[in-house]
Amino acid sequence: MYEVAKMTWLEFDALRKETDLAILPSGAVEVYGRHLPLGSDGIAAMALALALAERVPAAVAPLVPVGESRVLNSFPGTLWVSADSFRAYIGDIAQSLVHWGFRRLLFINSHAGNVPAINQVARDLQDQHGIICAQVDTWRFIQPFTNDLWVTDRPHGHASEAGTSMLLRVAPETVKMEKAARTAPPANEFPEFIQYRPYSSLTDTGTVGDGTAGSLEKGEVLFSRAVERMVAFVNSEAFQ
Repeated sequence: MYEVAKMTWLEFDALRKETDLAILPSGAVEVYGRHLPLGSDGIAAMALALALAERVPAAVAPLVPVGESRVLNSFPGTLWVSADSFRAYIGDIAQSLVHWGFRRLLFINSHAGNVPAINQVARDLQDQHGIICAQVDTWRFIQPFTNDLWVTDRPHGHASEAGTSMLLRVAPETVKMEKAARTAPPANEFPEFIQYRPYSSLTDTGTVGDGTAGSLEKGEVLFSRAVERMVAFVNSEAFQ
């Protein structure tokens, strides 16, 4: 048992004496295609966190479920908090873990909008406490070691081949493959510029890419490789 919220205080006390590693999962509640749940990012982050904790071990903090998803708020069901609120909240959770003796913090974050806030939190924690932090930006993290799995040209688009495969692995009961869409984004004449268009201008389904190409088989390989890579990092000198 590595989930802090499901432990007794005695179990937590024993675990903190066994390991100095804590994992902080975070995600989002936002449109994720027509076929995947709004909480897909957090579901993926928590599944990865628990799988890693079974191997290393580590304490797994409660999921921070809602992130900075305002750009997607034209789709019903999308929830969001400000970057300042998110940064303060996850930062305070991290401070609590440091208080209890954890010296290595790994943020497993599956929502791109949370990345800058976590970067700031991690740097502040390192400066203030002399600890070490790292972040797994899930959907970017998986790209280098999964190229051989995909058959479409945008496998890492939103709710596309990779995301669908991941959810088929970690929460198959939530996936409605019969509603999966294949949606190509409109052409962008100036891709080198960071632009601030609403997400609805890119897709009317919530998918960018081909959600129909996802499969459990790909998800199994993807998940296994992700966990192995995280285990290797956590056990390496780079994270000591």
